[in-house]
Amino acid sequence: MRVFKILGSASPQLVQGVSESLAGRIGLVDLGGFDLGETGPDQWRTLWERGGFPRAFLARSTSASSLWRRNFVRTFLERDIPRLGITIPAESLRRFWTMIAHYHGQTWNAAEFARSLGSSEGTARRYLDTLAGAFMVRVLPSWFENLKKRQVKAPKVYVRDTGLLHTLLGIPAEDQLLGHPKVGASFEGFECKFADAPGTTRSMRVALEDLGLEHLWVVYPGDEGYVLDDRISALPVAEIGPLTESMMRPAGW
Repeated sequence: MRVFKILGSASPQLVQGVSESLAGRIGLVDLGGFDLGETGPDQWRTLWERGGFPRAFLARSTSASSLWRRNFVRTFLERDIPRLGITIPAESLRRFWTMIAHYHGQTWNAAEFARSLGSSEGTARRYLDTLAGAFMVRVLPSWFENLKKRQVKAPKVYVRDTGLLHTLLGIPAEDQLLGHPKVGASFEGFECKFADAPGTTRSMRVALEDLGLEHLWVVYPGDEGYVLDDRISALPVAEIGPLTESMMRPAGW
C-alpha cells in the first residue's frame, strides 16, 4: 500500500516532522515563483516589477502588490525566521538583506559586509547562508573552465525575487524603477541586459572564444531582435520562450 500526500506549501514544523517520521520515503520539491512560461511573455514587465510571488503578481493594483510585499518581508523576518530555529534579530537580518539588495548582482565580499554590519566575517557569512537557505537570496558561484588566466572565483549575490528586491530598495512602481540607479542590476537578475539597443562588447567576444560557444544571445527589454555579429544576437524578452522551445526540440521537428 502506498500513500502519497502532495502539499502546495508546508510549514517548517510540518516538514521537519515528516522528514523525521518518513526518512528515506519522502521527496521534497522546491518550488519557485511565477516565471515567463506561466505568466506569458507579454507580462514580463509586471513580472519584473512585482516579482513571482502569486499574490504580489496577481494583485489588483501596483499599490496592493507593494503592500503585500512589504508585509511579506516583515512577517518573514519576525515570524518565519524564528520558526526555523534561527535566533538572528529581525532588524539585523533586515539590514543585511537590504545591503544585499544594494549589492544585487555584485561580487560577494564578506569583509566589506562585516565592516558595514560592525561584526565579524563569520557573522556576515552566517547571515548570507540563512537567507540563501530560506530561498530569499541566490548565491551564484563563479563559472569557470580550466583556462590559463587569472579569474575571479568569488560568487555573486542576488535577491531571488525582483519584487522583493524592489521592496527592499524602496521602489514602489515601474516609473520609479526605470529611473533608479539599480535598474540595470535588477534586470540582470531578472533576465540579462538592460539597454535600449545593446551592442557588442569585448567580454562577449571573450566569452564566445574562451567558452567555445556556438552563439550568444543578449536578452534585453526591447521589442525587436537583431543581429549584432555573426554569432551574437539581441533577443527581446518576449522571445525567450519560443527560442528555448526550439533549441530543446529534437532534430527533424
